[in-house]
Amino acid sequence: MAEIGLRERKKRRMYEVVSEIAIRLFLEKGFDAVSVAEVAAAADISKPTLFRYFPTKEDLVLYRIADHEDEAARVVAEARGASPIGALRRHFLDGLKRCDPVTGLNDHPAVLAFHSLLYGTPALLARVYAYLERSEAALAEALGGGLEARLAAGQIVAVQRILALENWRRIADGERVEAVRGDAVAAAEGAFGRLAAGLPQFAGA
Repeated sequence: MAEIGLRERKKRRMYEVVSEIAIRLFLEKGFDAVSVAEVAAAADISKPTLFRYFPTKEDLVLYRIADHEDEAARVVAEARGASPIGALRRHFLDGLKRCDPVTGLNDHPAVLAFHSLLYGTPALLARVYAYLERSEAALAEALGGGLEARLAAGQIVAVQRILALENWRRIADGERVEAVRGDAVAAAEGAFGRLAAGLPQFAGA
């Protein structure tokens, strides 16, 4: 078992290292100006090896946020019978307190640069929407499945996305985190309140 654990850690480390090298190159030169072969050379691996880890060029960037794909579903699953919308609201507000990059409320230069790369590259933006669809599907399953759950998941994921984008846009325009935080919290409280009112079946314990 220890050997399997070590292999898995090495594999994850490979993913992290290659992804970070690729993102650095993309930020320096632009996503379209860097080839997969160039990334492989910088990572000191062969191109076929790179493709075994990352089937597409876009995956090199999306890997950084891959662990967030089923985050909403995990929050609901771990709520243990509590209100799903209440649990997601608390989770988002906690993220704002921690300046979690996924909430958009983070002004670290590296975070801003990554988000600019992600939202400013059409090929990556298209993959982000596929990522959101998978996030919706996972959340719908956690909410119990069926049409009502899918409709609710779509609304919840959209709210989280729009809140985060608004925070990121304001900070990208030069506002400081502390200047945005109050509005970000108020907007999140209001948005999740409307979700609870509109989706009462997912707002109660």
